[in-house]
Amino acid sequence: MDKSISVMLIYILTHLGLIFFMYPEDIIASTNTAHWVAILIGIIVHFAVISIYMKGLSFFPRWDIIRIYLNAGKGVAIIFLLPITLYLMMVNILTVRAYSEIITIIFLSNTPLWSIMILLLLVSTYIASKGIETILRTGVLLGILFLPVVLIISFTSFQTIDWNYVFPLLDLDFSFLKKPSYFQSFFAFTGGFLFLGFVQPYLMYQRKKIVLAAVALIPFFIFSVYLPILKFGEATAVTLHFPFVVLVDTINISWLMFDRFTLFYLLTLFTFIMLFLSLTLWETNRIVSQCMPKIKPIYVMLLLSSVIFVFCLMIPGWNRAEQLRLWNSPLRFFVLLIVPLSICYLGLRFKRKVSHEHN
Repeated sequence: MDKSISVMLIYILTHLGLIFFMYPEDIIASTNTAHWVAILIGIIVHFAVISIYMKGLSFFPRWDIIRIYLNAGKGVAIIFLLPITLYLMMVNILTVRAYSEIITIIFLSNTPLWSIMILLLLVSTYIASKGIETILRTGVLLGILFLPVVLIISFTSFQTIDWNYVFPLLDLDFSFLKKPSYFQSFFAFTGGFLFLGFVQPYLMYQRKKIVLAAVALIPFFIFSVYLPILKFGEATAVTLHFPFVVLVDTINISWLMFDRFTLFYLLTLFTFIMLFLSLTLWETNRIVSQCMPKIKPIYVMLLLSSVIFVFCLMIPGWNRAEQLRLWNSPLRFFVLLIVPLSICYLGLRFKRKVSHEHN
């Protein structure tokens, strides 16, 4: 059965959870003018990556990337699946730790950090343990309930902005390409596309629908960066932690009965992050279970969650989490660039092999 709409929705929601928190701060910190250039380069890389990745996957109908790499040999599988597993584990650890810290910083300052981390992991682990079909159904439900909230926030954020802050538009200074903060901004692009190569044995989807989903995300990448700049000015926005969250906190809607509109925004993105964690946990579990077939997947899942929680407790503070996010850049770009190219190469080689056998 074609599940293109569900996959498309999952793709959008998981990326939205990654965009609005740390991405604006990374981009604003990387350059002080013409931020659209930095955003555009990231978007171009994003489209190139998913196009190459899906092209490679198209050569292997009903195969996931685990089977693709194993088919190329155990050595190839180790070379690629080990870094992917390490990256997914790092993503889970950093996401749980960073977003738990964000919640405590913004409105749960008296709540122990470990309790928020446990909440994130318990819900995500439960959803992931039920399989990809449950993750998809959860994504559809969350999209129906909370996607309108994100759209409302995006439109109402245009209150009291100053369009003069958008200038200068043409300042082609590419020095941001040397900034660590710009490399960290690719966190918003890397985490969400890998699942396309894990779901193929379970369901079908149309590639053009995924491209449409990526197109739908473009305004959110732009809004998340430019709305804080247009509200506060670049000089002020660069000093803010989570500039879009601060912007949302200034929104005044007279007909809303609650004082802090930020609460709705954070709870919405919190659900998207749990969906993202469920997806990455499920992907990690699929790889590790393949390596340890004698252990039931549910036990592997519980072990992975426990390891993630322990490592999250070992991170002493926000600065160390940011440092780890930077240290994770080599694995991030391996997944972003090398994995799609390798899948495409293996796909072309597999196609030539099949054609040669038929001839």
